[in-house]
Amino acid sequence: MTQPLSAAPLRQALPDLARWTGYFRQVEIPVLSATAESLEELRANEDEVDANMLGELIATDPLMTLKVLAYAAAHRSSRLVTDAETVTAALVLMGIPPFFRAFGPQPTVESVLADRPDALEGLERVLRRADRSARFALGFAAHRMDPDAAVIYSAALLHDFAEMLLWVHAPDLALEILRRQRADSTLRSAEVQRAVLNIELDDLEQSLMQAWRLPELLAQITDDKHGNDARVLSVRLAVRLARHSADGWGNAALPDDIRDISRLMNLDLAATERLLHEFD
Repeated sequence: MTQPLSAAPLRQALPDLARWTGYFRQVEIPVLSATAESLEELRANEDEVDANMLGELIATDPLMTLKVLAYAAAHRSSRLVTDAETVTAALVLMGIPPFFRAFGPQPTVESVLADRPDALEGLERVLRRADRSARFALGFAAHRMDPDAAVIYSAALLHDFAEMLLWVHAPDLALEILRRQRADSTLRSAEVQRAVLNIELDDLEQSLMQAWRLPELLAQITDDKHGNDARVLSVRLAVRLARHSADGWGNAALPDDIRDISRLMNLDLAATERLLHEFD
């Protein structure tokens, strides 16, 4: 997956979901500089690298995770009857030498946004939230002894990947959304996204997952509109909790989050709150 980065950031909203989907299918996805540097260190010692070691590195970076899963889906053998639902599973099927051949030195978000510190700050905020969401979701899944814990982790990590791509490739539009939300805290995210982008980012995310043929279970768990499946709830509540506790544990919405999480995990409120602080 080594397509060229777009020549210039997108400054005007595209008219509809199809155009947005086509646009993001054509641009390269940069990764975190720490990921890019670590991959080059491992490339130099390729014979000593295994799928678990490489998978653990990649799974800390939602953008690199997205690239690997999309590549694996696009190159999936017709003989396989199941999808690679995690990065490690994709690497096992792909093999380590083919991975390094397919993924050369990676462009980084720090380089792409070098002259846009405001956009880099916005992206880093989303990345921190994604990391905390994934850790919360994994904690919920482990407590519930869910066999799909690894997929739930990936789904929470990727939950806001469309917003990440927006910060990279359309920073002015991402900043306008942020400006409007800060000016009016009652604005719903979906409402301001439609006003600025002509679409909702959740819809773009699902559209891209279909276009990239990402695993059906991953797309289902990532979709907040998919009902009250316990795996979906684990991700949805983890994302809510990460958003509301981003600046500390004093947010007025947190008691409702803790109540809903206590129901999911079948614990009383005090035990739930203690466990959440351990997860954090």
